Amino acid sequence: MVKDKNKVSCIGRFLKVYFQFLEDLTSLCAYKEKGFVVKRVGFLYEQVCSMDNLKLAHKNARKNKTWYKEVKMVDSNPDYYLKILQDSLINHTYKTSQYETFIKKENGKERLIYKLPYFPDRVCHWAILQVIEPMLINYFTDNTYSAIPKRGTHKCLYKVIDAIQHDVPNCQYCLKIDAKKYYPSINHDILKKLYARLFKDKELLDLIYEIIDSTDGDTGIPIGNYLSQYSGNIYLTPLDHWLKEEKHVKYAFRYMDDIVIFGRTKEELHKLRIEMKNFMQSNLKLKMKDNWQVFPTYIRGVDFVGYRIFLDYVLLRKSTCINFKRKMNSINRKRLKGETLSYSDYCSFNSYKGILKHCNSYKLTQKYIKPLERYVNSYYKLYIKKGGKNMINHGKVKSTIKPETIEIDENSVWINSNIKSIKETNDEHEFIGYEYDMVQYEKDEYIKYITQNQNQQITDVQLALVEIYESMGV
Repeated sequence: MVKDKNKVSCIGRFLKVYFQFLEDLTSLCAYKEKGFVVKRVGFLYEQVCSMDNLKLAHKNARKNKTWYKEVKMVDSNPDYYLKILQDSLINHTYKTSQYETFIKKENGKERLIYKLPYFPDRVCHWAILQVIEPMLINYFTDNTYSAIPKRGTHKCLYKVIDAIQHDVPNCQYCLKIDAKKYYPSINHDILKKLYARLFKDKELLDLIYEIIDSTDGDTGIPIGNYLSQYSGNIYLTPLDHWLKEEKHVKYAFRYMDDIVIFGRTKEELHKLRIEMKNFMQSNLKLKMKDNWQVFPTYIRGVDFVGYRIFLDYVLLRKSTCINFKRKMNSINRKRLKGETLSYSDYCSFNSYKGILKHCNSYKLTQKYIKPLERYVNSYYKLYIKKGGKNMINHGKVKSTIKPETIEIDENSVWINSNIKSIKETNDEHEFIGYEYDMVQYEKDEYIKYITQNQNQQITDVQLALVEIYESMGV
């Protein structure tokens, strides 16, 4: 009798597992699209709204922004402000704030940048992504690298290098393409469907949809919106899966909408390009740029993620190299004039120094980096290493009145650099004035810094004279 009961129990458990399997299989088939299969996830909205998640979102969102007025406001009473955000999410009254827009010029291109307030919007976006990011990353293929933790440009660079150097026969030719006006062309309905294939939590989807529709029209997502980085990646992921699972492409690499693909012959890449163009138009309503290229990999090298990649070496992209030289020359002029290094200059120097580590850059390093290292390091020792107690970097500041380069009051010295006139217009107002970097020093610390700077300059001049004398045989 006991054995019979055990048999019935086992059969019952088997049937339960079997029917669950059939249910899951049906669900998976319902969301299968040309080789891509995904199981939707639910019950996530409560996690987004939890106070622990909101506190973590504020902690992450405020990094390197502690001097922001809105950050200081939330820091003054985080429980109060985060409770306001939590209530608006629970009651479904949260609405995206008014965007501040401005034009940013980058590599000869003008981009319309959208900016949201820190509170509540940026904290809210962080709260969403902290919960859904693991599922999004699982959805991405391993060949996409933009705005994904532990991937990025340099991970992509080394993957491309590895392919080129270790599989020469399959990398003879390269197809290089990108989408035309990518962010402004993203269709809201298609993007919503992609999110709906990943998540079945209606409350979460409604919140994401509200953010997607926070700009006018049925196409375009705002550049600068924190959630937009992931939305941009999600939108082209069906193409990634199609290339991988249907076309069986071995080497395809995507950084947002920039794509490089390697192949054995020009003919196979031209054929693939036409198929990709049709896929993008019919499934994503995207157009491929007319500047696509198919070329021999080892003759021209591959211009991708800021570098030019060849078989035996890697160089900086020409435009990146030009910008690097301009910036280093600008910093050097400040050094020679005895001017104070700005925090943005310090960050730029270290950023470029890090970039150069990943390519063949000995001559560039010796000519542009080495002469500035002591100048930059002195700034680090005086103000960064000490925790910034005697220096406050206010970052980019706007004013209708043109500031002086140096302003002094009873206790502080204010250094204003990179001053430029600007004109910004949105639907509500027009701003005409100036934008500049502002750094505030305590008087004693500023005197100390200037003194050390001058001493360093004298040392640099003396060393330069010694080198000249030695070269002359004196």
